[in-house]
Amino acid sequence: MTTEIPTKDLRHSGIFRLEGKSYLKPFLLISSLFFLWGFAHSILEVLNPHFQEAFQISKTKAAFVQVAVYGGYFLMALPVGFIIKRWGYRAGVLLGLGLYGIGALLFIPGARIGSFWFFVFSLFVIGCGLTCLETSANPYTTRLGDPSKAEARINLSQSLNGVGWIMGPWVGGMLLFTGRSIAVPYAVVGAVVLLVGLLFSRAKLPDVPSAIHSQPKPEAKPRGKLLNRGFMLGLVALLLYVAAQTGVNSFFINYMKEAASLSSEQASRWLAFGGMGLFAVGRMAGSGLMSHLRPSLVLLTAALLATLATLSVVLWEGMASVAGFFVVYASESIMFPTIFALALRHCNGHTELASSLLVMTIVGGAIAPLLMGLIADRTGSTPHAFLIPLICYAYIAAYCLSELKAR
Repeated sequence: MTTEIPTKDLRHSGIFRLEGKSYLKPFLLISSLFFLWGFAHSILEVLNPHFQEAFQISKTKAAFVQVAVYGGYFLMALPVGFIIKRWGYRAGVLLGLGLYGIGALLFIPGARIGSFWFFVFSLFVIGCGLTCLETSANPYTTRLGDPSKAEARINLSQSLNGVGWIMGPWVGGMLLFTGRSIAVPYAVVGAVVLLVGLLFSRAKLPDVPSAIHSQPKPEAKPRGKLLNRGFMLGLVALLLYVAAQTGVNSFFINYMKEAASLSSEQASRWLAFGGMGLFAVGRMAGSGLMSHLRPSLVLLTAALLATLATLSVVLWEGMASVAGFFVVYASESIMFPTIFALALRHCNGHTELASSLLVMTIVGGAIAPLLMGLIADRTGSTPHAFLIPLICYAYIAAYCLSELKAR
């Protein structure tokens, strides 16, 4: 499956123009990275139940698959922010691709060793690489054109991320649940990522003036200016969104096996083409809507739908709850890039540091699966675990109301 970007139309649009210059080409180049980390994240949702079966471990222990990757975000985000400030976005991208490729190739010896914790370490290295990519690419896309279209631009980039989210469960389920070695998909991914790194080492990314805020005055205190109410509310909203998204993804296959009596392979296909398919379509549709409507209003609608749909997953059974899942995927599709861009509007010129702090919130993906695993193991009910994402989506809706009142 591919996502076509209408290049001719976009070239004539102000969305990629700033001060008389067109930034369409660097936008397309940097957007290619979004596919790579979408794939890396979504294949985790297959790894989690695969490791439960392969190593005969509990849902709680299997959640360390997510803890490793998302924990890497928390530890690496600030260092890579300083790297970007010192050497630029290109340095952050190259470091990210290098770590991602190395971590993926570590699955080759990992398959021979056969240790769950070695795989966890390999995923931690991948997580550090993904941190570099996201800290670099997300804020860079917001700068490549008209400041008022920042949310639409980052959602358009994230559409390619959505395609990666589709491919991960499909490829992973096709290989891992049919007896093939876990090293195969990661060996291919590692080789591709390192090749992309070679291409980026020869490419040039233009320095772009901040399209969101002017730089702070010399006498201003950067830390005091950055940690304002609007930015902090966005920081919390992003942490809770990642927690909710990761929790939903991590237990989708478990839920489908219990509630719909599907096999792991069947559930992985539902996740790829049903859940992640709607996720990708939602991002493309969201980008179009935000060209005409206030981003915070579109986000509020999505958050309310996600809250109600998650409530149906907790309370109902059968196909009604399964349908609720797919509403969640369509609704949450625009949340990360939109919250990210809205929060950056409150950073008062400190884009690199603000981006690092926002990327650190991805550690929420390490917390929610553990909590949900504990609830599922203790209660014996996977639906009860979805109370965690329910609370998260409700907060995001409240955050949207706050943004609408502020503007």
